[in-house]
Amino acid sequence: MYRYAQKLHQLLRSLLILSLITATNAQAAQKIDLIIDTDPGADDIVALLFALASPDELNVRALTTVAGNVRLDKTSRNARLAREWAGREEVPVYAGAPKPLMRTPIYAEDIHGKEGLSGIAVHEPRQGLAQGSAITYLIDTLKSARPHSITIAMLGPQTNLALALIQEPGIVQGIKEVVVMGGAHFNGGNITPVAEFNLFADPHAAEVVLKSGVKLTYLPLDVTHKILTSEARLKQIAALNNNAGRLVGDILNEYIKGDMEHYGIPGGPVHDATVVAYLLKPQLFSGRSVNVVVDSREGPTFGQTIVDWYDGLKAPRNAFWVESGDAQGFFDLLVERLARLK
Repeated sequence: MYRYAQKLHQLLRSLLILSLITATNAQAAQKIDLIIDTDPGADDIVALLFALASPDELNVRALTTVAGNVRLDKTSRNARLAREWAGREEVPVYAGAPKPLMRTPIYAEDIHGKEGLSGIAVHEPRQGLAQGSAITYLIDTLKSARPHSITIAMLGPQTNLALALIQEPGIVQGIKEVVVMGGAHFNGGNITPVAEFNLFADPHAAEVVLKSGVKLTYLPLDVTHKILTSEARLKQIAALNNNAGRLVGDILNEYIKGDMEHYGIPGGPVHDATVVAYLLKPQLFSGRSVNVVVDSREGPTFGQTIVDWYDGLKAPRNAFWVESGDAQGFFDLLVERLARLK
């Protein structure tokens, strides 16, 4: 009887260990291997803090920077500041392309300020950049990755990934999905009547990515302009009473003024942070698979994303276009994650 009880105990112990291993493996399998390509920028900083506060779901392998909202030296510094503020200085930051593939560089200093971060003071971060370029890092990482294992969040112009794809088209094997903040269809543009800034800044790069065959998701102005701050939502952030909450509150209070005035809306969008929310909780959003084309011809439609929403052309559907989202669900999730930071 004693031996039987002992064997039963050993069996139960083995089953418990097996179930724990299975649960751990399942959790690891659900974690997203993520590279964030970014041009900080006010809303980029909010997105980076959001992502870096979510290590259980997002394994942020690196931040890669690109010229966009401000020059490359400033976007690279601001990405390192976000890493420092999040207490995640182990995440490397690689500097990438200083200019678009073909067009003349443009910046958004009128929106983000000369340093890219109006509303808060900037300083030189403690930790420097990682050695090597973002393009080389993308090529090396994606070539050696397990098939379709790495997600890329694109928060700025798509120049870095386009350059990597041009040099090594085979890197698509390592990409699970590319999630882009950019484009506009129903909403209209925010830099021209039809073009959104990230696509206008480098439409040729966006064309390269669209034609690469990677799985693509777009979070355009159509959805970001439905997820707006409000007095109550800004109070939610302020109530955190931590450094991250103060930073985000100060950034947003300054950043949203331009959109509120320009569009006559009661709050402002936090564009890039919607990408992180989509990765963490895709059920907050809805959209459909469509054919997307980017207009790179000189003229009034330069940088426009042409979206075949009703499938009139019967062309191959090359992207999932997010059209709507749960605004309060977004802010609740953002606040919950910022609360984890200091």
